[in-house]
Amino acid sequence: MSDTSAIPFIKMQGLGNDFVVIDRRDREVVLDTQGLAAIADRRLGIGCDQVLIIDPPANGAAADMLIFNPDGSEAEACGNGTRCVARLLMDESGSESLTIRTVAGDLTCARSGTAVAVDMGLVRTEWSDIPLSQAADTLHLPIEQGPLRDPVGVNIGNPHLVFIVDDAEAIDLPALGPILEHHPMLPERANIEVVTVHSPTHLRMRVWERSAGITQACGSGACASAVAAIRRGLAERSVTVTLDGGDLGIEWLENGHILMSGPTAVSFTGSITLPAG
Repeated sequence: MSDTSAIPFIKMQGLGNDFVVIDRRDREVVLDTQGLAAIADRRLGIGCDQVLIIDPPANGAAADMLIFNPDGSEAEACGNGTRCVARLLMDESGSESLTIRTVAGDLTCARSGTAVAVDMGLVRTEWSDIPLSQAADTLHLPIEQGPLRDPVGVNIGNPHLVFIVDDAEAIDLPALGPILEHHPMLPERANIEVVTVHSPTHLRMRVWERSAGITQACGSGACASAVAAIRRGLAERSVTVTLDGGDLGIEWLENGHILMSGPTAVSFTGSITLPAG
């Protein structure tokens, strides 16, 4: 599974979206799918929404970062996780801005007071970008389940379906989320968001994360929700998105990039030894 020596880690969270961060820049740590899942297990391991691996930078960036879901599968993007790792690297280097390389691309991060902001890159909205299994209008997708229908498809480095609803609190997301995540039109599955537009500058969002389930916050999901509301003409290009864990500031720039800003925190540090096998 992995080597049997103790693996140092840092437990972090952004709005309750929690992560186990493992730094491999100065030591070898070999983890397979089973080992990653054991770390993420909330009963038998450390517990987290995602495991984040910091690797030495390949070219130009402050570090490379890999993102893994609780089942050990790899994810392309994680906004809150990127902000958490950026905070660690900025505290370490004393810098106020830096770039982290991910599977989804190079993400530029900056400190703003007590918050950390990340440029999540270009928003993609073509059907092939989501991706979908067939051509469709991503502003009005023919996908429905129970009370949820007519979602907006968005890719923020990873796929999202955003449902605009009258009352996000009333949606049975634990029941509907896993069904929609595995919809036949979604060959790579998707994160599922339900969003209520309280005003043109304030959205309320709940999320079912692909491979993780209900989480307190999802940065890329907040970005996708803002994009969906803006594309529908319901929101301005700069909004506050309230998640179960708190608020994120989202701004969709005219150049197509999307910025996300919010708090981060270190919960605790420690080490874990995984069983051999």
